[in-house]
Parts: sequence; structure tokens; C-alpha cells
Amino acid sequence: MDNETKTAPPQDLAPAARQLAGLLDAVDGPLLSAPTPCPGVPVSALLAHIGGLAVAFRDAAHKELGATTDTAPSVEGMVLAEGWRDTLPRALDAMATAWRSPEAWQGMTRAGSVDLPGQVAGMVALNELVLHGWDLARATGQPFRAEEAHLESTLALLAEPGDSPPAGSPFGPPVPVPDDAPLLDRAVARSGRRPDWRPGG
Repeated sequence: MDNETKTAPPQDLAPAARQLAGLLDAVDGPLLSAPTPCPGVPVSALLAHIGGLAVAFRDAAHKELGATTDTAPSVEGMVLAEGWRDTLPRALDAMATAWRSPEAWQGMTRAGSVDLPGQVAGMVALNELVLHGWDLARATGQPFRAEEAHLESTLALLAEPGDSPPAGSPFGPPVPVPDDAPLLDRAVARSGRRPDWRPGG
């Protein structure tokens, strides 16, 4: 038991991946063109981005470096492939499964064309699931829940309030929220999103 505890991955990405995958059923045709909290990015492009990052972080966990891990992250202009309702849940599940291996969190790997320690890459992968899960839920009018440990990880990974994100960061400056705001709101705000964002708002 002690040995299992020592080698357990720092985080289990499966709950966040399942939460995100569970939002897909409600995404009908008209919603694919709906706006998201990411400026200028419709739901279809967000889903295409999620599919790409799921594959990239799966390969990063396996240390299978190549085209998927060498491509810089992008959302704008991405085209959602046919069959996404089947392929996207499978990709999210495969990503989460890959990060269940303790070896995924060890050594160096690469994601988004950036070399990273496995530990950092795993936290970035989790961060992507949490924030884009919230993006999709908010864009499609669905409730969103995240585990407290996952939100704490997201907060720890992002710039502190009052700081500017590092150059090249996909996140905007943190949005001010009260110190006693819910943990989810604080995590979302620290990524540069407005926690009160609504379509058309």
C-alpha cells in the first residue's frame, strides 16, 4: 500500500475528462456556431481544439514526441472533423488513461512545441480540461462542476492576480474577483475569463 501511494500520479485527470465528455451530448447543430468565453472562437472551433489537445497530451504522457506534440496550440480557425461525437470522447478517455501512469509525470516531455517536465505537462493537461470544460458548459448553457483539487491545481498554474501572463501565454490578464469568490470563479478569473460570462452578454 505504501509503495502504491508513493508512485500514484499527483492528479487523476479522468473526472475532468468525463465531465467534459458528458457535455458533448447537448451540443446540437445550432450550438456549434455559438460563441464561447474565448473571444472570436465558436463552439465548433473549441471542440476541434479540445480534440487536438487530447491527442497531443496523450502522446506527451507516453513520451511519443512528434507532429502532435510539436504543434503550437491554437484555437482560432480550427475545423471540427466529422465523426467528432465518437472520436472526441474516446480521445479524452485515452488522454486521461495515459496520465494515470506514474511514468507520464516523470522525466521530460513536450506539448504545444514546448519542452516541459512531465509533472508540469500533466498539470497543464488538467488545466486545459478544467478551463475548456467550463468554456463549453458556459457556451452551451450547461452546469459545470470540477473537483476542488483540480481547481486548486489550476489556480497554482496561472498568474497571480495583478501579474501579467508570461509572453506567449494563451491566457489573458487575471480578472479581478472578490477574495471570497467561489473557487471555480477564482480559477476561471485567473485564466483571464469573466466568471459571469454568458452568450450574448
